[in-house]
Amino acid sequence: MGRELGFGAVGISGIDLPGAEAELAEWISAGFHGEMDYMARHGTKRTRPAELVPDTRSIIVARMDYLPAIAPQSGISRYALGRDYHKVMRNRLQKLADRIAAEIGTFGYRVFTDSAPVAEVALAQAAGLGWRGKHSLLLSRRGSWFFLGEIFTDLPLPSDAPITDHCGTCTACIDACPTRAIVAPGVVDARRCISYLTIELNGPIPEDLRPLIGNRIYGCDDCQLACPWNRFAPTTKERDFAPRHSLDRATLAELFSWEESVFAEQLAGSPIRRIGFERWRRNLAAAQGNATTTAASGDNLDVEVTRPK
Repeated sequence: MGRELGFGAVGISGIDLPGAEAELAEWISAGFHGEMDYMARHGTKRTRPAELVPDTRSIIVARMDYLPAIAPQSGISRYALGRDYHKVMRNRLQKLADRIAAEIGTFGYRVFTDSAPVAEVALAQAAGLGWRGKHSLLLSRRGSWFFLGEIFTDLPLPSDAPITDHCGTCTACIDACPTRAIVAPGVVDARRCISYLTIELNGPIPEDLRPLIGNRIYGCDDCQLACPWNRFAPTTKERDFAPRHSLDRATLAELFSWEESVFAEQLAGSPIRRIGFERWRRNLAAAQGNATTTAASGDNLDVEVTRPK
């Protein structure tokens, strides 16, 4: 049923997430969340599913591949080249819930896709969809190029078994991070992460980090590009995740030439639009300031990968 709807895998998690609450509290206490106040705002709801949605007894967790067939040359993270994944995943999860209801009758549920205080990686781990990689993302033997979504339900479903960690001694993602944002295995200081700096941060990008951003203007894929397991990642079959408006090929100069009206028109339905025109121009200005002749033409700064250990 899940594969018919385009999901790469579907698993079931219970509502107990041992260790997740303490790990989140420690991360926030260290200030690694930066300006993302929403990470602390909801208290224990993030790690206690039944507090977020009362009567929750099980969580259906799904993942959907988004890796494009051709590497982008624009400094835009691969996940943002197509249509907004929030809408695509939410729609597909709703269809999954509808099919379940058609089989068993009415049941209580809520659908989430990065849209509420949900410990997505911890739930996906508990559902057997992968392990937390040293870059902090969910990782499986099929890589990490996928989105996650959840259906919180009052159904007493049997949980899937978690799988073991298969990162071994590999530190490729840690070594590849341009800003050294991965401060320990599985721990990212968001204040140094290029994705945070180009998407979440308000105001100017710190001067000492600007040169390290290179030509990246929305997000960063370096830690995933370096991961050996991503050699086995499938490319997406979802048309909505295909690059739109030549975003995978546009040069920095072309993108910087956009007026605000063009930005709004070209990025309608894109996750990029949510950062607003001001931050978009800020990112482009920083990237152009870093540009060599090669980078200015739009070449991305991808890294080589090695085999799994």
